[in-house]
Amino acid sequence: MKRSDDIFQEFVDSIVTARDDQDFERVAARAAARLGFRWFAYLKVVDGAPKLISSYPKSWTSRYFDLHYERLDPIVQRARLDHDPFGWTSGVAVPQGTKDQRRFFEEAASFGIQGGVTIPIRGGFGGIAAFTLASDDRGLRPECLIANSKDILHLVGLYFHAHLAARQSRQAPLAEPVLSPRERQCIAWSARGKTASDTAVLMGISPRTVTFHLENARRKLDAASIAQCVAEALRRRLLT
Repeated sequence: MKRSDDIFQEFVDSIVTARDDQDFERVAARAAARLGFRWFAYLKVVDGAPKLISSYPKSWTSRYFDLHYERLDPIVQRARLDHDPFGWTSGVAVPQGTKDQRRFFEEAASFGIQGGVTIPIRGGFGGIAAFTLASDDRGLRPECLIANSKDILHLVGLYFHAHLAARQSRQAPLAEPVLSPRERQCIAWSARGKTASDTAVLMGISPRTVTFHLENARRKLDAASIAQCVAEALRRRLLT
């Protein structure tokens, strides 16, 4: 098994047993460290109310909320618009954004936060979440991390979000979407890291047909991507 696969499997095995915010923080912090990052942060904003689980320095997160930086944070603003993981860097060398946003990045850098990768996650009724893996490395090159490990980083963020949401909404079970056997099979192989071409060979169908089934399942589960579709299917226990 490749190292990245091993890291992801350990993360999945651990996240399904997480019972409270402390468990989720511990599991994500370990995954971040094994992936080469110093910290992680999960920020969810619903109806303007932010919720944070992170391993950032407490002095930084306290200041962040005391000054309502969630309203200013360029990373949160970008997460509202993007679907794909994106990289960012802090420090005085960052020219973009307003004066206040540049000062925000400079202040983050003063706490050691030099850059990272953020996975945007769309929620219902206008809610958004952002899962971030951050580093204190001044030489961090986020674009290289995304190019080499985009799928793993994306899945870690989505699995964290999906399992946390499942724990927080135990009241009424969700109505189970009607997925066809083919759609379930394609999602199941995708959950194991198989590409559309791999799945086509395993199922004896064309890659185009695999893509068709995955897209149908994605729409039924109201997911923004195939990776989120896999996470939702697992969260709702639609795969056996």
